[in-house]
Amino acid sequence: SRMRAALEAVAERAGWTEPLPEGRARGLACAGDGGTLVAEVAEISLDRDSGQIRVHRVIAAVDCGLVITPDGAIAQTEGAIVMGASAALLEEITVKDGRIEAGNFDRYPLLRHQDAPDVETILLQTTDSKPSGLGEPPIGPIAPAIANAFFALTGVRLRRLPMTPDRVKEALGT
Repeated sequence: SRMRAALEAVAERAGWTEPLPEGRARGLACAGDGGTLVAEVAEISLDRDSGQIRVHRVIAAVDCGLVITPDGAIAQTEGAIVMGASAALLEEITVKDGRIEAGNFDRYPLLRHQDAPDVETILLQTTDSKPSGLGEPPIGPIAPAIANAFFALTGVRLRRLPMTPDRVKEALGT
């Protein structure tokens, strides 16, 4: 019933039943971790020529038990979603001749502020349970939410992370 409440809250806030502009799609995913439940909707678009996925908006409904510091819980959720989106779309460690190719962050791709999605967090107050934490739980659903939105937009499943432009074009057969 807690996960159902999270799913219903995120779907309502995301306008799940409302149409999106042409070229955009939504995807939904949920997960539980350490007693915290998270449901997320990601709204994306795709530049088919470049293969670049853009995540415009993410709505998260979080049930982490009793929330002691709402601003901190919201910040933790936003940061985890941006971190997860970066991992889903860009981050990859490659090895060549037995060595990691990116020796520092100047050669390791990360999501930049200008490319970060707008994130909206819904805190579901479960006051009858202990706080259960927010460090990692919002990271889990973001990659599947993006992948589900991609499927809704294209009819094609992406099954390997990160969802780089080259992998997107390969999946689309372009």
